Amino acid sequence: MAVSLAACGKAGGGDGGSGGDNKTIGLLLPENKTTRYETFDRPIMTDKIKSLCKDCKVKYNNANQDSELQKKQFDALIAQGVKTIILDAVDAQATKSWVDRAAKKDVKVVAYDRLAEGDISAYISYDNERIGELQGQGLVEALGDKAKDANVVMINGSPTDPNAPLFKKGAHSVLDDKVKKVVYEQDIPDWSPDEANKKMGAAITKLGKDGFDGVYAANDGMAGGVSTAMKKQGVKDVPLGGQDAELAGLQRIIKGDQTLTIYKAIKPQAETTTEIAVALLQGKKIDEFTPKKVDSKSKKGVPAQLYDAKIVTKDNIQDTILKDKVYKVDQICTPQFKKACDAAGLK
Repeated sequence: MAVSLAACGKAGGGDGGSGGDNKTIGLLLPENKTTRYETFDRPIMTDKIKSLCKDCKVKYNNANQDSELQKKQFDALIAQGVKTIILDAVDAQATKSWVDRAAKKDVKVVAYDRLAEGDISAYISYDNERIGELQGQGLVEALGDKAKDANVVMINGSPTDPNAPLFKKGAHSVLDDKVKKVVYEQDIPDWSPDEANKKMGAAITKLGKDGFDGVYAANDGMAGGVSTAMKKQGVKDVPLGGQDAELAGLQRIIKGDQTLTIYKAIKPQAETTTEIAVALLQGKKIDEFTPKKVDSKSKKGVPAQLYDAKIVTKDNIQDTILKDKVYKVDQICTPQFKKACDAAGLK
């Protein structure tokens, strides 16, 4: 997929001052700490745009978790005359003024993955509260008969990501009823694995190695930081959940360092987003792609599509990740994981 990116960095050009550019789509992604964006979202969307519109160009930028940088990237697209922008916001609360200003210039903004504030034209994501419920459910299932007496640590996502409180709310809706107590909980700025590592270290110091029975980490990157902290302090056999089905997360699951992740099929989300963007660029209706409506703080009834997700454990990687060809066996089962893969029956 990386080969398809060669043309994406080229500026879309645009005639700016003469009515706008109807051949360029702006694509703004929030960060690259989470591997999905550069590995899947970007190439899938770029390829799909090219297949739907042969002479369309993609003007791509990654904000590296910097909201001010993303605003500059957004403003630059407007200045270049780009009339359709796919926006995955670093800070969804901060976008209202820029998105509203763009809408007044008849620029269509498609909110991707995170519900950006402002006058957006469409929103494509997942049922994020449901994903939190799945995370909680997966952890409860991993705890088994011990769940009702279990103490749990929660390492939540970034406060500036509107999805993070939905994940947290969904997880709490399950855990609060099914486990004894959430004994330590922290929100982690920027979804930082390093910060998750530090907070997990602090939790172990506060609670003791035997003071908790399970850990909820809001995504796989942070689960990696949590796993490292637990290993360093000799904590073993404590169920750990994540999200995103990242390659490193799947390898930890195979090895036994992580218990579960949440698999969100990125391809339908990314392809639907590009279908909407191209339709908007061409002045067509998007009703067939947006059967639902959602409300943000600043706009009611935003046309939307929300996809579902699945819990992935060692037992069903074969029937989910490998079946859907997200990764191949040889990508997961590198030499250092071969023995664990053989034991798990991956083929």
